[in-house]
Amino acid sequence: MLETMLRLQQKLNDDTNGLGWEDGVTNRGKIINWRRCIWLESAELVESYPWKHWKSIDAKPDYENIKIEIVDIWHFVMSEALRLNKIERDGDIKKLSKNISSTKAYQEFLGQNKDILDDIYKQISIVEDFVASIFSKASIEEITSSFFNVARVGDLNINSLYKLYIGKNILNKFRQEHGYKEGTYIKIWKNREDNVVMQEILQNSSNITPKELYEALERKYPNE
Repeated sequence: MLETMLRLQQKLNDDTNGLGWEDGVTNRGKIINWRRCIWLESAELVESYPWKHWKSIDAKPDYENIKIEIVDIWHFVMSEALRLNKIERDGDIKKLSKNISSTKAYQEFLGQNKDILDDIYKQISIVEDFVASIFSKASIEEITSSFFNVARVGDLNINSLYKLYIGKNILNKFRQEHGYKEGTYIKIWKNREDNVVMQEILQNSSNITPKELYEALERKYPNE
């Protein structure tokens, strides 16, 4: 599953940014900074927690959105790993997958999350430790290991991460093919964000294929 996700992310980046994006520039001349993407998505993740002492103090964490934010971060973590693997190593995705899967954090991630922290401030602290790692000279394995700690906090395991990643990968492809770059894409579908619609489709059709998911999104997309 890990290797499949890495290969899908490589293809998504190739299709979206053009071949050679690992050098840090898209085929339209835009500078790419995956670590900044991770940082800002991590901030959105923290916003899913009721951490503010002055607002909604009795609210509960939005764990469904937390999972989606973690999957969004995973897109960028894999992109950075693929970039480093191409620049610093030989670019072999199979070897990259093997190196990541051999880490202790990944092996723990393969199991069920029996030790989820109840303290939301400790959960946020783990997210912040992860953000700190991306601004250091951490290796691919260190960055991904720190990410898997965040994913476990979000009550994800390899199976749920894989399922949501495939869903979000198809949604991202759908967005790109419906005007996302041009600014014409409609993100709110009948008062619901497209992420929510995608999750509902997955929940209602556990064995749905990527092609069927794309077609289901087509049917629900508001053609206004």
